[in-house]
Amino acid sequence: MGAIQALRGTRDILPDEVKYWQQIESVARTILSRAAYQEIRTPIFEQTELFERGIGEATDVVGKEMYTFKDRGDRSTTLRPEGTAGTVRSFIEHSLHAQGGVQRLWYTGPMFRYERPQAGRQRQFHQIGVEVLGSADPRADAEVIAIATDILKTLGLSDLQLQLNSVGNADDRQQYRDALVAYFTPYKEELDQDSQDRLTRNPLRILDSKDRRTQAIAQNAPSILEYLGSDSKRHFDQVQQSLTDLGIAYQLNPCLVRGLDYYTHTAFEIQSAHLGAQATVCGGGRYDGLVSQLGGPNTPAVGWAIGLERLVLLLQQLSAAPQSTLDFYLVSRGDRAEAQALVLAQKLRQTGFAVELDLSGSAFGKQLKRADRSGALACLILGDAEAENQTIQIKWLVSGEQQAIAQMELISSYQQLQQRITEFRTQEPAKAAQ
Repeated sequence: MGAIQALRGTRDILPDEVKYWQQIESVARTILSRAAYQEIRTPIFEQTELFERGIGEATDVVGKEMYTFKDRGDRSTTLRPEGTAGTVRSFIEHSLHAQGGVQRLWYTGPMFRYERPQAGRQRQFHQIGVEVLGSADPRADAEVIAIATDILKTLGLSDLQLQLNSVGNADDRQQYRDALVAYFTPYKEELDQDSQDRLTRNPLRILDSKDRRTQAIAQNAPSILEYLGSDSKRHFDQVQQSLTDLGIAYQLNPCLVRGLDYYTHTAFEIQSAHLGAQATVCGGGRYDGLVSQLGGPNTPAVGWAIGLERLVLLLQQLSAAPQSTLDFYLVSRGDRAEAQALVLAQKLRQTGFAVELDLSGSAFGKQLKRADRSGALACLILGDAEAENQTIQIKWLVSGEQQAIAQMELISSYQQLQQRITEFRTQEPAKAAQ
């Protein structure tokens, strides 16, 4: 029998790559906390009906891509294909609206869609998302876009382009839907098969087709912006003005409709030229009708999701993996020294230092080579002589300096050691830049 491997469309995220994920999560958590967003964690599987009602049965996600199964209670259950529906379900179930004011929520975790795996797109994929529930103010739309932009720019992305559109309210969309059906019907036989199927079920999605012939036909299709009512136009104008006030450039894209039925008014994508055909790294918009559609009170809302796999691909292109933050690598040799090293490593960690203890039991030479490769700032060396005298050798790997100090002094000199570590860490980026 062969070795068991990960299923197609899933992948292991190994420690070297996890550093990028941790960097993204840390930056996002910091920026979202500053803006008063609170984290929410919802289950990764829900009743299938939640997604059918929320996302829309005519969408590709529900029609083709969901992982749906019957559980032992014969209930139709689905692994979540996106994060908004579950967050809204939780908002309703726990009466978060009763707390008053605007609920600013964010989440991160795995999502599941059955589609052809490719670079940056897996069947199990990960997102960071935000949902602002309880505000119809166009400034909420601008705020979530600004926060997404801040996260991406803080991570070092500079080639971003914001694509912006409005899909209006339900009345606007119905009129526009009728106009699209009238426009595309004469071309039906020239459209790709998916677009032919969408013509009666979900004609707005034809605008999102990747088929070149369909794209060429769609270029002359009516624009949604021509069908916006006065309220929708006013909302969209205010969103654009807020983005201008924030200094965020955007490009109007009337073909941008997003893939889910719950969107109303603002729809947007943030794209990067480094990703080729799969250019979108963040997508979202307003969904004022979803909460009431799922049985909750009438609650306006807006949000977005960032695909982490695509974002990691970008960061890998743009920069090396984040550096290790290891302070000390502790090597030891001899029964007494090894016993002391275990205790000392734990005391140093409890004091506040990042310490890796070499557990190989190999010769000092091999341990010292691993210390050099570890990324630690200093190597702590504990042999029989040091164990006898309750001392330890500290070798600063970045400068080559070495000295013997008492083990207890190592613990009590936290402030001085931390200052030295800070000095070396600030020197390292300067050397790398030369």
